Parts: sequence; structure tokens; C-alpha cells
Amino acid sequence: MEQQTDILLIMPEDEEQIVNERQRMILQQAIEGCSVEVWRKAADFVPVRNRRILFVLNLGADGINLEYQKFLRVMRRNPDCLHGCVGSILVDADSELYTKAEARELVFAANLCGCVFPGKPLVEGTASLDNFLIQARNLETDRMGAYQKLARNLVEQLMTFQIPLHDRPKILAVHASNRATSNTLTLWRKVKQHLEEDCDVQEISLQNGSVVDCNGCPYQTCRHFGETYSCFYGGVIVEEVYPAILDCDALMVLCPNYNDAVSANLSAFINRLTALFSKVRFYNKALFCIVVSGYSGGDIVAKQIMGALNMNKTFLLPANFSLMATANDPFSVNKIADIDQKAEAFAKNMLAHLRKEQTI
Repeated sequence: MEQQTDILLIMPEDEEQIVNERQRMILQQAIEGCSVEVWRKAADFVPVRNRRILFVLNLGADGINLEYQKFLRVMRRNPDCLHGCVGSILVDADSELYTKAEARELVFAANLCGCVFPGKPLVEGTASLDNFLIQARNLETDRMGAYQKLARNLVEQLMTFQIPLHDRPKILAVHASNRATSNTLTLWRKVKQHLEEDCDVQEISLQNGSVVDCNGCPYQTCRHFGETYSCFYGGVIVEEVYPAILDCDALMVLCPNYNDAVSANLSAFINRLTALFSKVRFYNKALFCIVVSGYSGGDIVAKQIMGALNMNKTFLLPANFSLMATANDPFSVNKIADIDQKAEAFAKNMLAHLRKEQTI
């Protein structure tokens, strides 16, 4: 039997878009000491299980990599083709644009195929590398030095990552919906009934203007309050949410789709996590979400939650982290075909990523 390499390198290249010299140098240093298998063409793609995958994407000046688009199509057409895999992403561009947007699209697609992503799974190099200015200052190096260091850290995280499992997971569900009419909460209740026997579930409502949004305090002020697990604006976020976040093993965000965007109170909740994030990281806490749309666009909202909390705030992203549905009139979610079975399957997926007795 052929010995499996440490890393599967998915590096889409075509005639116009190949990995440039800067990214090639960064990549070589990042994977030094690792054995790799490289896929450059979508035609190379076959379903894999339990691999550690580094996606390497060059976007050039226009943000278009046609071979990557072919990989994306293959993944979307083959659900579960990355079952049990763990992924990270290294993106480079000759532009200040597109890197994070394309990375977010890739994480979402791979996650739907069964790929887990550690917290903060992306390192991106824009044309100027100005996105590394703060990291360079913190690391006492220049922008290129920061790029090299963070890329190496990305690979080390990929190689060592293990999903933390718990005897009895603690799940925190956060919402800002009306219990009397909410399709989102109705769907959550269908999921929750399959979790309560094995998990401790806490719910926090952020309704009725109870959350003051972040007002962009100076970094020193935010850091000062974060040192005491607090925030300048106080309120329910400090009194209830911060302690619950620190205590939980998994965060469930219950988010109806308002104008293809996260609702205002939940957006404020995410913004206000910054003070706590200045003190602690969330790498060992799993992220899930339920998104119900009146019309369409649930994927847009799920990607916003994923981008904010996994790619920025370091929550780990279990495979198939999101349950999305379309329902408009109150309780019409109950009329969706096989909705009870979908809710049960989602709960089982959560347990598979949280409980010691479960296997993925």
C-alpha cells in the first residue's frame, strides 16, 4: 500500500494563473520537512478521506483563477468528497482585493464537502502586503517576514490540529428572534431536542435593543477592558454572553436572513466579542449556525458568520457547520419536506464533532 503523505496540496494552476515566485517561496518555507502530494488540475481530484489539505490559491491581478473554479465546481457536485479532512488556505494576489472573498467561498464549499477548518485557517498575501503591517509590528519584523512566519504557523497548525471532544459538551445558542413567530427558533427547537440528552444547552436572547454595538474604542481601551473579561459598554454582553462564551464548548448562532445580512443585534454581538478576543482565543470552541431565509441567500449569511467567527475570531469550523432553510410565513419551516430528518441529521453531525463517544 502506498504511504500517505503528510499534506495534500491542492494548488490550482492554469496557463494564466500559476503560483508566483513570492508565493512559491513562502510555500516552500511553510511546508519544509513535510511530505506532500500535489494536485494542480481539477481532473486530478478524487474523493478523499481523513487528509490534511493545504489549499494554495493564486489570484493574480483580476481575482480569477479558472482552474480553481473547476475545483470549486467538482466540490459542489460531490458532497462528502472531503469527509474527515482538515483544511487551511494560503492565498496570494497581485491586487489588494479578492483574497479574503475567494478564500471564504473556498472554505464554505469545502466545509459542505466534510472538511473541518481550524480557527483562523487563512493566510493571505495582498499585492502590497500591507495586510501584514500589524503582525509585522507585533513580530518585530517586516511584512515579508510576517508573511513567512504566519504561513509556517498555518502549516504547523494544520499538521497538529485535533478536534477537541467532550464527555458532555456545553452548547451556547445565541439569538435575537421572537419566540412567538420565528422560523429560525422553530428549526432550532427541532435540532435541540436531539442534543439535550447528551449536552448542556444554554440559550441567550439579544432582543429588544439589549445590545449596544461596538463603537470602535481605541485598541488600548479595548485591551484594557478585555484584561478583566469586560467591555466599556457593559450590559448583557459582559454580564451574560462573555461568561457563557468562556464556559461553552460550542457556539450556535441562530440567525434569520435580513436583507442577505446578519441581523443587527447578532452583528453587534460579533463586534463586541473583540474585547474578549483581546484576552482569550477560541480555537477549542466549535462554531455552528442555523440560517432561515424568507426568500434566498442563506449561504451569504452563513458565510458572514463563518468569516467573522472562524476566519477572524478563531472558532473552529466543524464539517457541515450550517443548517440552512427557506421559510417565510410564521412556522412555515414545519412544511419543508423532510425537515425533521434534516434537523436530526444536523444534530447528529454536531454530536459527532463534539462528543468523545462519537466518531466522524
